[in-house]
Amino acid sequence: MTTAKARSARKNFTLSDAVREFWRHPSPWMIGATLIAALVARIAVGDWRVTDAVVPLVMIALFPFFEWIIHVFILHWRPKRVGRLTIDPLLAREHRAHHTDPRNIPLIFIPWKSLATWVLPLTIAVALLVFPRLGMGLTYLVFIAALGLVYEWSHYLIHSDYKPKTRLYRAIWRNHRNHHYKNEHYWFTVTSAGTADRALRTYPDPATVENSPTAKNLHADAA
Repeated sequence: MTTAKARSARKNFTLSDAVREFWRHPSPWMIGATLIAALVARIAVGDWRVTDAVVPLVMIALFPFFEWIIHVFILHWRPKRVGRLTIDPLLAREHRAHHTDPRNIPLIFIPWKSLATWVLPLTIAVALLVFPRLGMGLTYLVFIAALGLVYEWSHYLIHSDYKPKTRLYRAIWRNHRNHHYKNEHYWFTVTSAGTADRALRTYPDPATVENSPTAKNLHADAA
């Protein structure tokens, strides 16, 4: 594709184009399959109680903080040496690559190997073992899978060529773009703007923040 055609394609990129591209990648299918299986199991188990309405409300309120914690402590993990062993998880390695090349589409998504080996198994184990009732645990699983899909979609859309058309999406888009192109030490939430970041003091006025020389090369200052 010529440069002119590529620019035209980016300019005319629609929401339908974004949807088609989104479903070409494995993580949405893996999370989506988990969501469908959890929903079917939840309906089959029954045993509906008031707590099944409370769980989603609590999860929606806490999800921005969950995103913030994962982003800060796992995705921005600094490789550590323990004797001859280097501790550097795949999620952190892939995220550094994502910062290096934010427009590389496969790097936008949660690595499927991480989903398959521990993220989804751990999430399912929490649902089945931590909650006092199976039905309550399955309610959690349904909504955490739904929120996971929202996260993947939001993150992909922000990095795609789709331009913001609503005030809410524009705020979320700007928040995450600041994280990548302004300073990687701030603006850690992806599906919201000014929520957990504001509460945890990582939501400064962009005009007061210097451009970071390591936004595209995480931890280069420690090399």
